[in-house]
Amino acid sequence: MHKYVPAQSEGRISRLTIAKIIVVALHVVGIIGLSLPEYRWLFLLLTPYQLLSTMILILVFHRGWNDAFPIFAAAAFWIGFGSELIGIHTGYLYGDYVYGASLGPNLWDVPLVIGVNWFVLVYLTGAVFHKSIPNDYYAAFLGAVSMTALDYVMEPVAVALDFWSWKFDIIPAENYLGWMGVSFLIHLIYRKIKFEKENQLAAFLLVALIVFFGILNFTLEI
Repeated sequence: MHKYVPAQSEGRISRLTIAKIIVVALHVVGIIGLSLPEYRWLFLLLTPYQLLSTMILILVFHRGWNDAFPIFAAAAFWIGFGSELIGIHTGYLYGDYVYGASLGPNLWDVPLVIGVNWFVLVYLTGAVFHKSIPNDYYAAFLGAVSMTALDYVMEPVAVALDFWSWKFDIIPAENYLGWMGVSFLIHLIYRKIKFEKENQLAAFLLVALIVFFGILNFTLEI
């Protein structure tokens, strides 16, 4: 006996497949464009829009649209952005660094999309542990470790593409400790604020992001 699948489920599956194709296409094209020096300038201009498109895809597949979700989103954006303000202007938290011109408009010398980046990374890494780890503090710790590991992969690529640059061209250990601390705080907020955290596309987006920066570590002159 065949089980009837409602049209709504069929539409959802089709929409998810289309979204995955879009994710793969965006990241493959980005890898190719950024790896070719003669076209790199153009793809660097598009970098903020790729990050915004990732956020839009997250929101399209997000289910927990209650009053609490915007609170988490705002907290992730402003805590992340605020920590970068402290880092840029004082040298605390992450060490001495400055942003380049590749990430779009700045507010007080920090690109606005950096706040989006904090939201995206916390959301994606948090989604990995939201079901499997019941303890909020342990889940927040694992999320922070995951984000710090991802930052370790991202850093050489970001420097090579002039997203940001470090004093004396040395990435300090302080950067990773700062990432751990700030990530843990935002992950804990993610866990404590009550909203539906299921997202069909989150794991796929996270893997695509890891592969994207992993490949660029080999194709760029780092």
